[in-house]
Amino acid sequence: MFHSYAAIGDSFTEGVGDDLPDGGVRGWADFVALGLARAAREPVGYANLAIRGRKLGPIVDEQLEVAIALRPEVISFNGGGNDMLRPRMPEERVAARFRQAVHRIRDEGIHVLMLSGANPTDHLPLGKVFDARGVRLTAALEDLAALDGVTFVDNFNDRGLRDIRYWSPDKLHLNSLGHARVASNVLTALGLPVPAEWGVEEVAAAPPGPRSRNTAAYYREFVLPWIGRRLTGRSSGDGREPKRATLLPVEP
Repeated sequence: MFHSYAAIGDSFTEGVGDDLPDGGVRGWADFVALGLARAAREPVGYANLAIRGRKLGPIVDEQLEVAIALRPEVISFNGGGNDMLRPRMPEERVAARFRQAVHRIRDEGIHVLMLSGANPTDHLPLGKVFDARGVRLTAALEDLAALDGVTFVDNFNDRGLRDIRYWSPDKLHLNSLGHARVASNVLTALGLPVPAEWGVEEVAAAPPGPRSRNTAAYYREFVLPWIGRRLTGRSSGDGREPKRATLLPVEP
């Protein structure tokens, strides 16, 4: 039973795609914090330091020590998704940095909630290339799951999560249904109940969505702006601050 939780990562952990009416985002980590509070039957401290667009290096450099300094009982760690989308990915270097971060958290006596990201590659241009990279990175790190103090949640190989119903219009970020399913995966891995009102089981039991097709409008609205940011060295996370920089209470 954890009573304090900090999350680090990129857009996946920040919650991009699970949009709120006030312009903010929610996401799976927020759901997990709520699940922890409900299981504990008391408020749980929760911080989310994740920032969209971050590659693994900046996640480790900018977020890891800040999260450790908060002294939570558990830290969730995900990264590498933005590295996979670059023309070249130094796979061994990325895996080594990920491994070092997991050991750093463990050395502080903090439980590591290690996640692989959801796999969007069925719906993306050049999806097979990115899928192969994700398969290799996940396999290179799966031995960490056997360590004491580590819980591994393998969303990348959750086949059902690839269904288009779980993805936002850009097909790169999960929607609210997808984030709820990831939260369900996390709570299940921790041996905690998944609130029935999230509707995860009902959605999973429904017929799959239609086959994804990328239209010219899709390329104009999502792919070309993404390419433009890469060419100019910009990121969707430039100038952004963490949405929840300190441990704040989440009520059950």
